[in-house]
Amino acid sequence: MELKNAVAVVTGANRGLGRHLAAQLVERGAKVYAAVRRPETVDLPGVVPLRLDVTDEESVRAAAGVASDATLLVNNAGISTATPLIAGSSGAVRLEMETNFFGPLAVTRAFAPVIEGNGGGAVLNVLSVLSWLHPAGMGAYAAAKAAAWALTDAVREELAPRGIAVSALHVGYMDTDMATGVPADQKVHPADVAAQALHGIEAALPEILADETTRYVKQLLSTPPNAA
Repeated sequence: MELKNAVAVVTGANRGLGRHLAAQLVERGAKVYAAVRRPETVDLPGVVPLRLDVTDEESVRAAAGVASDATLLVNNAGISTATPLIAGSSGAVRLEMETNFFGPLAVTRAFAPVIEGNGGGAVLNVLSVLSWLHPAGMGAYAAAKAAAWALTDAVREELAPRGIAVSALHVGYMDTDMATGVPADQKVHPADVAAQALHGIEAALPEILADETTRYVKQLLSTPPNAA
């Protein structure tokens, strides 16, 4: 997909990876809707603030009506509550699923006909190395991202005949608010991840593995549990 003159909707674009994705899309000549719950928090030059709460389907439908010229959707918005599945709050587990799985699904369902009507385009789902690696302490997040990986694969097949390519971005720790407690030498810069993601969209790559940790874990998927 050619990103120059593309019309992108980036959820969670007011900080972290989403902000870098939005900024780099603008630099490449795209029109960018910065889709966030509170548009007044968007201070990135060159973008169009767009109210969108991925957990509110009415908000999602309204956003799709406003951004009716979209050709690219980036499902970046997400949360991490560091909740285990057994000992953790069931409310937190549900919140992770609502935000990290049902949210991207709702946004994709709303924007797929928009993108198709504009001649086709692409969807990028921001996933995680924890789509494949499932530590107990991050059980809710890992389960939601694993579900989002399945969503991505299924939707890729479903949307291909409609002229919409679907890519998955998998990455480990990034230097963002979500990973503030992680040592700096274990984190990659979100600007580098954003650049890889945009290259992957241009090349219509089904999967984009953005760091060494992710590439290593992907190689271990055929290894029996606890054998790695």
